Amino acid sequence: MASPAFKHEFFIALVLALSVFQMTSAGDPDITSDFVVPPNVTAVDGNFFTFTGMRALISMDLSTAFKVTKASAAEFPALNGQSVSMAVLEYSAGSVSPPHMHPRASELHFLLYGSLEVGVVDTANKLFTQTLQSGDMFIFPKGLVHYQYNANATDIAIAFSAFGSASAGTVSLPSSVFTTGIDSGILAKSFKTTVSTIEALKLGLTPPKA
Repeated sequence: MASPAFKHEFFIALVLALSVFQMTSAGDPDITSDFVVPPNVTAVDGNFFTFTGMRALISMDLSTAFKVTKASAAEFPALNGQSVSMAVLEYSAGSVSPPHMHPRASELHFLLYGSLEVGVVDTANKLFTQTLQSGDMFIFPKGLVHYQYNANATDIAIAFSAFGSASAGTVSLPSSVFTTGIDSGILAKSFKTTVSTIEALKLGLTPPKA
């Protein structure tokens, strides 16, 4: 179980993460009402504005794999029209968040615990990298490919991300390229490799059958 000291750090970081929402650039259209009520909601009370999905993290066991816990419009409908969302990211030792992008929002990444190697690629294909330490922030501009990697072989890393959209969206490059059915011959020509190499990549990225 997480230690009391870690829980205290987690709580403080959560407050900080919430406070930086105003620093993110809003990407959602303005709404003409105070808030948006989904069609399936018939009564609005304090529960509508409350999200409890992060409670499990306060008493969590340390993660053994890369894990993301989101509070976006999909999980927390009250965020619709509010141009904010957040995520808690747990990086087990040696884990990676593969290259991906968020088409509808920038991402302000706050590292609570551990160290993390991050990188972002601009539209001129220039890579910008940094090694973050606890307490550091890094901005991933909207729509740009980026990644995070916990190079520590023995310790975890914990981070918060604030997004300037209630639904930032995530496009994973490995998944979108190799698991969506794009013809292997086309990919082989695109990556200047062989079809057998592409097939091996596809096989490695295919989720195991339940």
